[in-house]
Amino acid sequence: MGTAFASASQETGTVQAAAAWKTIPTLKSGGVKFYDGKYKFEPSSTNKGAFHWKGKLQDASKTDGNNVYMQVRVEGYGWSRFNGKQKKTVALDKLSYDGAALHTDDAWIRACRDRGSLHPDNCSVTKHYKR
Repeated sequence: MGTAFASASQETGTVQAAAAWKTIPTLKSGGVKFYDGKYKFEPSSTNKGAFHWKGKLQDASKTDGNNVYMQVRVEGYGWSRFNGKQKKTVALDKLSYDGAALHTDDAWIRACRDRGSLHPDNCSVTKHYKR
């Protein structure tokens, strides 16, 4: 019985460690900055096994008239967009996941500035994270 208890305790520790927050480095490009970023992969039994991310999205060029947004992609899907606010910094705390899967294994994230229809948007480097 002592062995089973130790095994269950080890398994709980593994799940908790897997769900620990990790740092996303500052993502920036002309006019946009995402900082204080953190992420974790939720356990399969929590929040649909999502890629859980949070941080502060800043319009770093308040006079250019452009908005900012985050893009996040999980395996098998295209980019999802999460808008910021023009001339402001907003806190984001989001879940990105594949509703048909038990949990998300791969996720990509980047910060972008919306430059309108006449100019292409500019984005930070894309960060890739694996469970």
